Amino acid sequence: MYQERFMRRAIALSAQALQTPGTEPFGAVVVKDGEIVGEGFNHSVAHSDPTSHGEIEAIRDACRRLQTVDLSGCELYTSCEPCALCVAAMRIAGIGPLFYAASLAQSGAAFVGLPVAARHPIDVDLLRQEAGAPLAQRVPAAEQKLDDEALKILETWARVRKLKPD
Repeated sequence: MYQERFMRRAIALSAQALQTPGTEPFGAVVVKDGEIVGEGFNHSVAHSDPTSHGEIEAIRDACRRLQTVDLSGCELYTSCEPCALCVAAMRIAGIGPLFYAASLAQSGAAFVGLPVAARHPIDVDLLRQEAGAPLAQRVPAAEQKLDDEALKILETWARVRKLKPD
């Protein structure tokens, strides 16, 4: 259930980018049972990590704090509509409700005219189109190699866990 205080915290985190070199104005919080369990804002440039989006950082923080990769029962509040990468991470972690402030269209309009040196351009519409497409359509140069060797390791890992559950 939406609570304004969590959205305000996500927006406050995004505002930290105004004073923090190497960051961008995207903040997020993960909430469980009415408490913030993870926070993050975009550190992509500072960390030389294109996946260091606010939502991803908040998810990483929540997973560390809760010592789990299963964030079922959690909500995500973010200062901007998440990109396909962040939505995929949410879904993988099991986060359900999502609340966002600015839309991707609004953020795109705010960033019109920024030089590439100021912000690495991301084609959000292309990411959305590719997100559900088969790998060959998303990455035309992808080639599968040594799958038999990799599959043996995957099967061994799964077999061990079937015999000895955690």
